[in-house]
Amino acid sequence: MRRGGLFGGSFNPIHLGHLHLAEAVHDALSLDCVTLMPTGEAPHKSSAAYVTAEDRLAMCRLAAEKYPWLRVSAYETRRSGKSYTVETLRYLTAAEPETEWTLMIGSDMLLSFETWRSWQEITAMARICAASREPGDLSALETHAALLRSQVPEAEILVLPVEAMALSSTEIREKLRSHADTSCLLPENVVQYIRERHLYGCGG
Repeated sequence: MRRGGLFGGSFNPIHLGHLHLAEAVHDALSLDCVTLMPTGEAPHKSSAAYVTAEDRLAMCRLAAEKYPWLRVSAYETRRSGKSYTVETLRYLTAAEPETEWTLMIGSDMLLSFETWRSWQEITAMARICAASREPGDLSALETHAALLRSQVPEAEILVLPVEAMALSSTEIREKLRSHADTSCLLPENVVQYIRERHLYGCGG
């Protein structure tokens, strides 16, 4: 079986913190590949703050170029309606039955995981790997993972400590709007794309 990771998000824009997390989980779990899945219409966020799905998809593809194990899926950006993880995993498990999936989520997402649509079904289709990026949150995450496993005993839920990169897409967008230097926050080809397309109020 092929070991695949699924890493979803708005990626608005994708930054070095996202790539660091993907690489850390890829290496720690010996995954064969990681799929970046930019959201189309996110169920919990306003689309007003987004650049287009096409631009976010293009930036993900540029960011993935230097990582041979990293690939990008347009599935969520091309489907209509809101994007739900359970529907994406139904698609992926049917399209790639030879792949064992690991769903990569942030610590805040694990703590609210039972509010996700059909979360029990998600655990039947994928191992859950939550990244602990703050030194003080490991205990709370382990406790919540145990609570989830008590409700679905067959679920595989991991908490993986990952060295933090304190980057925020919101702060990066503010820097771009103010024309501040973001070369240490974003892949170089993504910075160039943003400038060429005048995204986030960034001029050429």
